[in-house]
Amino acid sequence: MRSVKVALVSGAALAGIGAVCAGATAALVVKGLIKTASQRLRGKVVLITGGSRGLGLALAEEFGRRGAKLVLTARDREELERARISLIRESAVESAEDIFVVSADLRKSEDADAAVERATDRFGRVDILVNNAGIITVGPVEDQTVRDFHDAMDSNFFSGVHCTFAVAPQMLRRNDGVIVNITSIGGKVAVPHLLPYTASKFAAVGFSEGLNAELRSKGIHVLTVCPGLMRTGSHVHAMFTGDAAKEYRWFSLAANLPGLSIAAHRAARRIVRAVVLKENEIAITPQAILASRLSNLAPGVTARVMGAVNRLLPSPVPGNAQLRSGADVRAVEPIPTSPFGRVMKRRHYNQSLG
Repeated sequence: MRSVKVALVSGAALAGIGAVCAGATAALVVKGLIKTASQRLRGKVVLITGGSRGLGLALAEEFGRRGAKLVLTARDREELERARISLIRESAVESAEDIFVVSADLRKSEDADAAVERATDRFGRVDILVNNAGIITVGPVEDQTVRDFHDAMDSNFFSGVHCTFAVAPQMLRRNDGVIVNITSIGGKVAVPHLLPYTASKFAAVGFSEGLNAELRSKGIHVLTVCPGLMRTGSHVHAMFTGDAAKEYRWFSLAANLPGLSIAAHRAARRIVRAVVLKENEIAITPQAILASRLSNLAPGVTARVMGAVNRLLPSPVPGNAQLRSGADVRAVEPIPTSPFGRVMKRRHYNQSLG
């Protein structure tokens, strides 16, 4: 009887060891496949909108380190030049000739057409388009205006539409290409005090999912990215309305704390990995994944949770729809979050802020 027990225990132990070894082997195989697939990015031409700072700059670094040629677009020419110099200084690209910057207002379709045309003239084609440009306005709906919704749609939705239509013809001719749409968990779950942003991101998610349905059979890979909060330092460029100081306080706190947000370089690494593995949709951060699934499975519960969150946020200020940038009100940023924000600002904002 004892020998039977020993045999059973030994067998279980061996099975456990085998499972661990198999798991480790599988992990190594997957890692090897990712590394091999990443080499396919070498020489690819990647156009990143909103590429001068924040997540766009982090993505440029990730693609550049894998041998891609970079085209960065943004409205601010000086900021783009700082990004170019930063990437060269950090050896994120093999040569200074592998980075090309184009100043463009992508809310205008003609600027998007011109940006793609200039990128194609420089490198011969655009292999990967990353629609990342956008703005965010924070405040209760009572203190938002219709103009805020138009601005959000132009920057967060139509800029991506314009760039997609500009680059799609050459991708369709080649039956090859990648379009990455950086949307948001705000495009899956309606977050209080972010209504213009949320509305535009819901539109961006729908556009991206529709593109995937129509273009995947034509050789074009479309990736929908739904990040949660990221530590990019971008909260200082967000716009705030109503009680701007209080709105900035909660937003900067959420955007900077490690437990609630993810560092931009980690998010960028996950996005590039999804491009390599040809994934169709990803959510980044555990909170974003949970919120996305909960909204689909239990929309009523999600609505009640968001309603409870809204009750914790600042009250509207009647008649105060004036927009103020985070840079104007950041003196009230909670002290515990400031160090995280400063680190991300230096890393992904080219030290462009004081």
